[in-house]
Amino acid sequence: MKHILFAAALAACVAANADMRIGIIGCDTEHAEAFTELMNVKKDPDCAGFRVTAAYKWGSRDIRSSTNRYAKIISHLESMGVKMVPTIADLLGEVDAVLLETCDGRPHFEQALQVFRSGKRVFIDKPVAASLADAIRIADAGREAGVPWFCSSALRYVKKVNSAHNGEFGKIRGASCWTPNELEPTQSEFFWYAIHGAEPLFAIMGTGCVEVRCTGGDTEDLAVGTWEDGRIGTMRAMSYKKRGAAHGGVIFPYKKAPVDMGTYEGYKPLLVEILKFFKTGEPPVTPEETLEIYAFLEAAAKSKKAGGAPVKIADVMAEARRSLH
Repeated sequence: MKHILFAAALAACVAANADMRIGIIGCDTEHAEAFTELMNVKKDPDCAGFRVTAAYKWGSRDIRSSTNRYAKIISHLESMGVKMVPTIADLLGEVDAVLLETCDGRPHFEQALQVFRSGKRVFIDKPVAASLADAIRIADAGREAGVPWFCSSALRYVKKVNSAHNGEFGKIRGASCWTPNELEPTQSEFFWYAIHGAEPLFAIMGTGCVEVRCTGGDTEDLAVGTWEDGRIGTMRAMSYKKRGAAHGGVIFPYKKAPVDMGTYEGYKPLLVEILKFFKTGEPPVTPEETLEIYAFLEAAAKSKKAGGAPVKIADVMAEARRSLH
């Protein structure tokens, strides 16, 4: 029923030659500004037919690196024609689809739940949640509501990562991705920023990781994943504060030279995929893949704590599910 209502609303937008109205939850990240600028100001042709019309402020309430951004971001959004509203309920009454941009993963479940109940499609920005248990709760709630959603880092849509994902390099034997990392005590250790290394790794390798070993150091951590077919993929998370770091990686195709993955290419490629999803309702990343990615990160944190001992993906998933009861 909710799919039918959303399709009817979308059809009405098309019939009236009107832009689909996009709402933002969480004004504590530059992503909110970047996405809005592409749609409302630059009017990028690849983003035509969409406009950010309303936003709800919160957002993190106690993470200083987020809370000190509100004044600037809200002022910028308003200058681009975005109306600030007092509640998520008010937002949902004025928009057709939602960008859940809250930088803090802790409120994501409660915020996403409100969107799911409205039947509107939603993109949940990284991290999907602050814990694997809450990520599972989000996936369960979306499935029960019958509402499509997805989560992704912009690094998934680097051109060479896309090429590997689409089979342009043939069969992939392995990959090594790296990312700057910052720790945020309120979130699971690698969720806050190392997701930018795990997301392209899984886009290249595909799902099917069964075990993770992680070795920790003073300036970086190395997570080594073993896939069910024996392939190996690695993620190196490097301390940005202690030693400058950048995004990157190497793709290892079968019987071909390694391919430089490249680095961050801006927010537009991700936004194009989000808007396509808003139109079609087909998520480019399934909830199941997202859960596996975050289980990989959780397993890496547990392995690091255990001195590099192997940790099974299935075990951390089971442990997270048990914690919900």
